[in-house]
Amino acid sequence: MIKLRISLINIHGLIKGSGLEIGRDADNGGQTKYVYELAEFLAQHDDVEHVDLFTRLIDDSHLSSEYAVPVEVVNEKFTIRRISFLGKKYKPKEQLWEGLDTFVNGVVQHIKFYNIFPNWIHSHYGDAGYAAAELSAILNIPFAHTGHSLGYYKKKKLIEGGMTDEELEKKFKFKQRIAAEEKTLELSEFIVTSTEQEIETYRPYKNFALGKYHAISPGIDTRKFVPYYHVEQDSNRQMEEEQRKYWVAETISKFLINPHKPFILALSRPDRHKNLHTLIEVYGKDKELQSIANLVIFAGIRRDISKMPESEKDVLTDLLLLMDKYDLYGKMAIPKKHDVENEVSIIYRYAAEKRGVFVNLALHENFGLTVIESASSGLPVVVTKNGGPSEVIPTCQNGELVDPQDENQIKNALRNILTDENKWRYYSNNGAINIQKHYSWLAHVNQYVELIKENLSLSSGSGIKNQHYPNINIDRLKRKVENLLVSDIDGTLIEPKLNNPGLQELKAHLVNLTDKMAFAMASGRNLDLVKQIIEQEQFPLPDFIICSVGTEIYYTNGKDYVLDKGWATFLSGRWKRDDIENRLKSISWIKLQEEEAQNPFKISYYYDKGKYNYEQLAKALGKGWYKINIIPSHGQFLDIIPKRASKGNAIKFLCRKWAIPLSNVIAAGDSGNDIDMFRGAIKGIIVGNRSDELNHYKTTKNIFVAKDSASAGIIEGLKHYKIIN
Repeated sequence: MIKLRISLINIHGLIKGSGLEIGRDADNGGQTKYVYELAEFLAQHDDVEHVDLFTRLIDDSHLSSEYAVPVEVVNEKFTIRRISFLGKKYKPKEQLWEGLDTFVNGVVQHIKFYNIFPNWIHSHYGDAGYAAAELSAILNIPFAHTGHSLGYYKKKKLIEGGMTDEELEKKFKFKQRIAAEEKTLELSEFIVTSTEQEIETYRPYKNFALGKYHAISPGIDTRKFVPYYHVEQDSNRQMEEEQRKYWVAETISKFLINPHKPFILALSRPDRHKNLHTLIEVYGKDKELQSIANLVIFAGIRRDISKMPESEKDVLTDLLLLMDKYDLYGKMAIPKKHDVENEVSIIYRYAAEKRGVFVNLALHENFGLTVIESASSGLPVVVTKNGGPSEVIPTCQNGELVDPQDENQIKNALRNILTDENKWRYYSNNGAINIQKHYSWLAHVNQYVELIKENLSLSSGSGIKNQHYPNINIDRLKRKVENLLVSDIDGTLIEPKLNNPGLQELKAHLVNLTDKMAFAMASGRNLDLVKQIIEQEQFPLPDFIICSVGTEIYYTNGKDYVLDKGWATFLSGRWKRDDIENRLKSISWIKLQEEEAQNPFKISYYYDKGKYNYEQLAKALGKGWYKINIIPSHGQFLDIIPKRASKGNAIKFLCRKWAIPLSNVIAAGDSGNDIDMFRGAIKGIIVGNRSDELNHYKTTKNIFVAKDSASAGIIEGLKHYKIIN
């Protein structure tokens, strides 16, 4: 078994090797921490060669410049790779959906450029699931997926809260998110969940039965989350720990009249779902509880609440109003910030030293990392019974489960632990011992790597599900070719009227040169018509097909053809198909071609050669005409396509994506819609049977005008450029 190269995808949020900003906003919570630590511990596994974590490049003056570094080497086996898309400013995850195809294109380009093709991909959250499904199809690499949260439930909750479908779609893009989640169920090799219960949360999805599920408990870094009585052996590290504990104590005690009392600790993002307001209600209404303990809530990181996102601002405002309502000044601390990377473990230990309790009253918690982190520190817990904690607590015996909306249950559980020293010690000891046994990262990655190896061995490396879905021939695209030949089909590769001169000889060259030269077909034809030609003429398998006058790119593996969605996304900017078609209805000398000739980015007409008038077309198109390419060909066909779309631009796109220098491209054509291929560093071949539009061309350094026709002319050009002898 070869060593594994694993690519993790975590698109939104902020992630860097020098420390995570957990709690900064809604996109920087437990998921970010989970993914980073998963990468760290996977990199330590003997069977893993390297871990690449792909995320979004962010170059924002309000954030650390580290997020703008394209390649960050965390250690010799773990690298963070950042891909730029949708600008460089930081954006919330809901605004990233429209750019995911661009992200996929960037990842492919990056992988090819650095030659870091993975054996396995793992996506985190729905946006990354979409990207992984696309990458799996393009690269023929299997993937697993972790949902972290699901769009179905968030949408349901917001509808129950009074929002309309239209409002939800505008803000959260639920159609795209839920469609992406459905796709991951269908195409991922398996879904990783934290608990058996979490598997059931996927049941409302149409593709539930198509998914394969593995419950693997998340781990924690048991070197960091140690019991409160642990003594650090290294004197320098011990001094650092003592210093941090002093500042944690200062941060908390400045709010409190009697900071020496035990405290009830909560630590989460300022999210309504985390139910922090219920905890304050319970504490605020119970004078006895107030006399026993202080209340300490770390609710994310804030500077100025008034400038925070609306949902977080609302939650924090409510917490402060409740604090005021119950006059909890001197009894309740709500610090503005904490160092997540270095201080969270110390906060837990400090709370345990004070004989406190950790509380998590989330309305539903898929797993609850904070529950096992606090328990590992020897801090007893009172935790929601909804979700993963109902499996953790019976296993570890480290606290009590409660209904997060039952104030009496919560109050009694807190009182029981805080006032009974034996019970406190029982829960504390169990947590410290059992978390180490059942919830370490070492156990998690061992189980996960075994599942990867099992899948790859059963599927000869391509993934069990990938065997049933279309994928391109990635080995062809991985090879380091010296040249790329791009040829038009009709009149260039083939010319039946002339009995296809040179065709058999050219096909033989394509077969013989396949290790040195990639081959692409570029045609005004649609995909089905291109496939017909490949089959009829028994052409060698092309690496790429650029069809429909450069508006579509496909990759091939002999049977299936995979559309490049990144190219489609690139074309969609400023393209208004319906408006263009309506404007051209006034032109009497053009007639729409049949339905099969059309596609989302190409409007095809027949035209009367004698009446052709470019200025009339431009005038009809109005002031947006410059965003459009008007391509006449063969004296009878007229294609209207986006300005960005052309065979030449498609070639440039492919060359960027697959790291092929433009100077190594040879393009062959015979008509007007091939002209765009002969620009820049690309070497051109114009065959002898060229159409009138190309008659004025002469041989230059970068364009060769052949005497021979069709394929014979291509061979003549390849000899001219010394590609063949």
